[in-house]
Parts: sequence; C-alpha cells; structure tokens
Amino acid sequence: MSPPYTPLVILVGAAFTENILLVNYLGMCSFLGVSREMKAAAGLGAAVTLVLSVSCTLNYLVNTYVLMRLDMLHLQFIAFMLIIAATVQLLEMIIERFSPRLYYALGIFLPLITVNCAILGVCLFMSIRNYNLAQSAAYGAGSGVGWWLAIVAMAGIRQRLQTARLPKGLDGPGITLIIAGIMALAFTGLAGMLNIR
Repeated sequence: MSPPYTPLVILVGAAFTENILLVNYLGMCSFLGVSREMKAAAGLGAAVTLVLSVSCTLNYLVNTYVLMRLDMLHLQFIAFMLIIAATVQLLEMIIERFSPRLYYALGIFLPLITVNCAILGVCLFMSIRNYNLAQSAAYGAGSGVGWWLAIVAMAGIRQRLQTARLPKGLDGPGITLIIAGIMALAFTGLAGMLNIR
C-alpha cells in the first residue's frame, strides 16, 4: 500500500526536506567536481533531473509489472541499473548531438551519471517506500530538481569566490567542503517541516 502523500507533496519534499544530495549525501562526487562553472552545473543538473524522472518511472513499471509478478525481486538492482544506464546513454547521445559544448563541458561526469549513487538511491527509496506510479514519478522529478538546485547554488557561490580573497589554507577544496556543509545544514534544517517517508 502506498503512503498517503499526494505527488505534489512528494515532489516538494524530495526537492527540499529530503534533498538526495544535501540531506542524504548521495551524489557528492559529481556535485563537487562539476560545480566550478554555472553552465556545466546547470546542464548536469538538468541531465540528472531528466534521468531521475525517466528512470524512476520506468523502474517502477518494471519492478511492479515484471519483477514482482514473476517473483524475481532478487534482480531488482540489476534491472534498475540497466534502465538507468540505457536512460543515460540515450541522454548522452542527445546532448552530444544538440549541444556539443555542453557535452564537452560535462566531460566524464555525464556518463558517470549511470553509476551516480544518487540515481540508484532514489530508485531504491521509491521502491522501499512503496510509492505508486504518480508518487514515483514525482519523487524522481523532485529529487532531480533538488539536486539541480543544490549544484546550481554551489556553482554560483564558487564563481563568486573566484574573485574573493581567501586564506591560503581555505582556497580550493577546503572552502568547497565548508560551503557544502553549510548548504547541507540549511537543507537539513528544513527536514522537520515535511516528512515523505
């Protein structure tokens, strides 16, 4: 039985109070690696949002109508990863065709969306929480939007810091981790407002 939350509540909760990146700390590697430039960060955020929206919906359908009916839930991880990989591969071909500059700006991080723990984590959380189709689609989209908001905010802050005078020990990874920690505190502070578990 699915939880009694509307898809809109789940979407908002996934973006803010249950932010996959800053509350659950999944997907940090690409978050820290791509957030140097605003355009690349926004492009990767859009790609992650699209992959999460599509893969959560498809994974729900495969899990409910194939794996559960055939009593093959032990193949859930493999099925989820195959769907995520196919979605990322299709998205990669589309971006390379229509935006070569974004494709090269994202570099290795675009194909690495496939093994981004945030993508698989969202699909597994959706399954564990017994969301229905609309709730699963909303959870995937909301998680993607939350990831997008976090990486764009980080890119904006890091661009502003390029012209700032920082102590030598904080320049580079040090200040980036401090900013990520402060952002995580802000998003975690919202966690008590809405619980979608």
